[in-house]
Amino acid sequence: MFKNLSQNLAEVGVFGGSGFYELIDDIKEVSVETPYGAPSDKIALGKIGDKKVAFMPRHGKQHTLPPHKINYRANIWAMKSIGVSRLISPCAAGSLQKHIEPGHFVICDQFVNKTYGRPDTFYDGPITTHVSPADPYCPELSHVAIQSAKEINIPVHEKGTIVVIQGPRFSTKAESRFYTQMGWEVINMTQYPEAFLAREMELCVTNISLITDYDAGLIGDVDPVSHSEVIKVFTENNQKLKNLLYTIVQKIPAERTSCKCSTVLEHARL
Repeated sequence: MFKNLSQNLAEVGVFGGSGFYELIDDIKEVSVETPYGAPSDKIALGKIGDKKVAFMPRHGKQHTLPPHKINYRANIWAMKSIGVSRLISPCAAGSLQKHIEPGHFVICDQFVNKTYGRPDTFYDGPITTHVSPADPYCPELSHVAIQSAKEINIPVHEKGTIVVIQGPRFSTKAESRFYTQMGWEVINMTQYPEAFLAREMELCVTNISLITDYDAGLIGDVDPVSHSEVIKVFTENNQKLKNLLYTIVQKIPAERTSCKCSTVLEHARL
């Protein structure tokens, strides 16, 4: 189904706002048509070190797409079609646990899906395909992200479960308290189905959750999360995220040898 898509325009993909474009030199923007409709925006192509990198703002350049309206399948297909094999998926997120503070970074290793109605597979038939999400994030790429954060002195949590809610509304205090009691660490609105679709496409994917707030039910004396506070903290820490992405990209090994992300379809069909 997906053979011969690659144009070898990029090897590393990043979902992030247009502010990240300053990380790459000689930017060229390309439009990609997909069988699933239009992606969130054009893809910006350039280089970081010797790596060809593609950036796409998942909410659109003007942030016009709320989480439940993002065309995740088109975004992932577009990245795959230009040659991307490694995908870095940063996002703003809330903390569900006291020890994970605003300004910290979490490299999540699991997700819990609480979204609904989002197209979340490329395989609608006729070949029945069951891609396992048991370990949804690439261990090799996540290790690179963790080591890069430590190297540049960013407070990082090496694993965590991210619960993905539908949005655009935030959680009630009761919902948030439930997620905390379940032991989950992070809450966000975009990691599903983005991460799973990347796995279906046999991409290596890692998440970087930038913690912007404590969620509504976590501590009795904190104010409920607001969009303005999320934007404030994210902006304050945006340069740290840029530095981390720049470091990660340069450290990514040339070949995928220590993970099984490139062969998941071998075990997904009868």
